[in-house]
Amino acid sequence: MIPPLPDLILEPLVRAALFEDLGTNGDITTRTVIPAGTRTETVVRAREAGVASGMQLAALAFRLIDPGLRLQVHVPDGSSFAAGDVLAGIKGDAAAILSAERVALNFAGRLSGVATMTAAFVAETQGTRARITCTRKTTPGLRLVEKQAVLHGGGFNHRVSLSDAILIKDNHIAAAGGIRPVLQAVKAQASHMIRVEIEVDRLDQLAEVLDEGGADVVLLDNMDTPTLERAVAMASGRVVLEASGNMRLPRIAEVAATGVDYISVGALTHSVRVLDLGLDA
Repeated sequence: MIPPLPDLILEPLVRAALFEDLGTNGDITTRTVIPAGTRTETVVRAREAGVASGMQLAALAFRLIDPGLRLQVHVPDGSSFAAGDVLAGIKGDAAAILSAERVALNFAGRLSGVATMTAAFVAETQGTRARITCTRKTTPGLRLVEKQAVLHGGGFNHRVSLSDAILIKDNHIAAAGGIRPVLQAVKAQASHMIRVEIEVDRLDQLAEVLDEGGADVVLLDNMDTPTLERAVAMASGRVVLEASGNMRLPRIAEVAATGVDYISVGALTHSVRVLDLGLDA
């Protein structure tokens, strides 16, 4: 079970979404057509199968509109569900429920989409050592919850921010004058508490990294499967290997079988399809 994030961290995200949706004059439709004091009972229902994520944010959206709403989550974040399943039930003031509906479903639908896609990628790695990990290609402002959704789907997180670890990309190498200069700079200046990863796209670059030392992880960028196999043999366990670039679902099983440790997939967050969830009376 993935521990939930504190509401204190999530509340600003939900408040911003509610402010955006309510605009300058609130929910004028509901205020016009729903008599004050009307009470109702509704459920969040799945229109398709998937893995839940964002239910914590959905619940927070309802509570921020009206703390008096009674909400019960039946399918918690990280749990699988089938089409037609009831994910949560809400009772209370009808106007409050209707005003929070879209924000709640937006969070739950998008993040469940991330978790569901992640689970599909993870399923392709069964029987191998490979782990599926996300990237920093996230929706601005939603990185923390999208990365949490990856965990709910059974994946792992890469860096959350630039301050988490040293990741030397091709542009760093070009600007610094080569692989050896950047690794020498890392060994001279980086804290012993910081992990170091370096990107290569050719086997001769991998050989140079292995010879120089100083990297904990090597990112094998846009290599075909036979080249990945040779990279695994060359490294022989001396560094952690991460395959990246063009990692689409039909290819994941064969990449995992090469023996790499991680497969990073930007699509988990930048190309996700929102899962179809609805609010039913």
